[in-house]
Amino acid sequence: MSETVRSTPGASGAPGASAAPAPEPGRWKALVFIALAQLMVVLDATIVNIALPSAQQDLGISDGNRQWVVTAYALAFGGLLLFGGRIADLWGRKRTFVLGLVGFAAASALGGAATNGAMMFGSRALQGVFGALLAPAALSLLAVMFTDAKERAKAFGIYGAIAGGGGAVGLILGGFLTEYLNWRWTFFVNIPFAVVAAAGAYLVVREPSGGRNRSPLDIPGVVLSTLGLVSLVYGFTRAESDGWSDAVTVTMFVASAVLLTAFVVVEARVKAPLLPLRVVTERNRGGIYLSLGLAIIAMFGLFLFLTYYLQIVKGYSPVKTGFAFLPMIVGMITGSTQIGTRLMTRVAPRLLMGPGFLVAALGMLLLTQLEIDSSYAALLLPAMLLLGLGMGTAFMPAMSLATQGVEPRDAGVASAMVNTSQQVGGAIGTALLNTIAASATTAYIEDHLGSAGTRAQAQLVQLQGQVEGYTSAIWFAVGILVVAATIALTLVNAGKPNMGAAAGSGVGAEDAEGAAAIPVVAH
Repeated sequence: MSETVRSTPGASGAPGASAAPAPEPGRWKALVFIALAQLMVVLDATIVNIALPSAQQDLGISDGNRQWVVTAYALAFGGLLLFGGRIADLWGRKRTFVLGLVGFAAASALGGAATNGAMMFGSRALQGVFGALLAPAALSLLAVMFTDAKERAKAFGIYGAIAGGGGAVGLILGGFLTEYLNWRWTFFVNIPFAVVAAAGAYLVVREPSGGRNRSPLDIPGVVLSTLGLVSLVYGFTRAESDGWSDAVTVTMFVASAVLLTAFVVVEARVKAPLLPLRVVTERNRGGIYLSLGLAIIAMFGLFLFLTYYLQIVKGYSPVKTGFAFLPMIVGMITGSTQIGTRLMTRVAPRLLMGPGFLVAALGMLLLTQLEIDSSYAALLLPAMLLLGLGMGTAFMPAMSLATQGVEPRDAGVASAMVNTSQQVGGAIGTALLNTIAASATTAYIEDHLGSAGTRAQAQLVQLQGQVEGYTSAIWFAVGILVVAATIALTLVNAGKPNMGAAAGSGVGAEDAEGAAAIPVVAH
């Protein structure tokens, strides 16, 4: 089950050793456009949330249907990621990347021009479809273009900072656009991002030759994985709005379990699987996927609660709320591009990931002390800085190692697994933590509302109940981050990257007899 990559001595010229592939020219220019595309995708996860109330009112979308503005995107994106990753391996990563950008821009234009709910839902689903092509292609391009360990650390430091901090940037940008322009600009803003990134990628990106997967597409695998992941994501989304015991929720979870089990059985038997099981069964890579998914569960819930706390309890405007998240962005950029990049080539990945998740848990622990009148400077600011530093430091090696040592023909689908763990983690986090918060809020209000003699006291009880709900859920998030750290420290046992080896060259053990074995791990 375990997978090993044999490094080559590189300059030593040892007999039988394979030379590392030459670095791709123009790779740093290419990184600019790949990072821009990743920023656009991550922004879109939060920017629309800020605009949703205005869009709902303008388009006449009912309260019961408004969730589909978010759900349509999540289902298409989460359900098609594995398919998108394999398409990148089959068609070529650059071609898939540019197609994803062009399609995403067109879908964004459709959303900005929406005249009714159906048009809006359709545009969001199309954004999800093209996002599922774009995201794995972007990550796998980095994996095959940056093969030197030091350069790879820098490139993934930038990518990791964007992947982690982009959601908070989306809150700021969404607040500005909604408050000072119009909700439609939260869609239109994607068009210049996509056009610049697509044109730049077309002109600059030079995908390394070889490594293309020429196998026929695994159609049963595509159908089973897509339906299974859609059922799973929709089950959690439904649980958030209708409860865990709702008949449709339970049906979705059962269907997902059956479909994904059938998918694993099919993948183990077919000649050219959509997701080769070797990608996920390797100990280190499996540990990365699992710990990342758990960390995202905690983070998605936090974004939701802090946004509500700042706007409803503290009375912040959308723009002020967005700026309140700036310390987290600063922390993520620092953790990813400074701490992670500088240490990644010097220490084992688990020594960045485990402590990183624990620092984030410490920041989350501070937030369990939230009160109605909590000081932003004294409590929220240091908590957000710690969260950002911890997550940035942990995400950076995880992003890099997701495809390290994977055969080039599997780079796209390995990248897609990172995005899938994040997407499923986000759906679980939003549903699970929101349910915990809602239950704690209801219990608090029921216990204390009877003693409220005046309307002002009743309103205070309502606000205190909401804060009680947030802190109860945040305690769970602290525990989830501790579990993520434990998994990273125990499952991920890879050593530090070998400076002379090509990280991600996919050189098999059988090609490097007698060379030193370096275990490898798997956004």
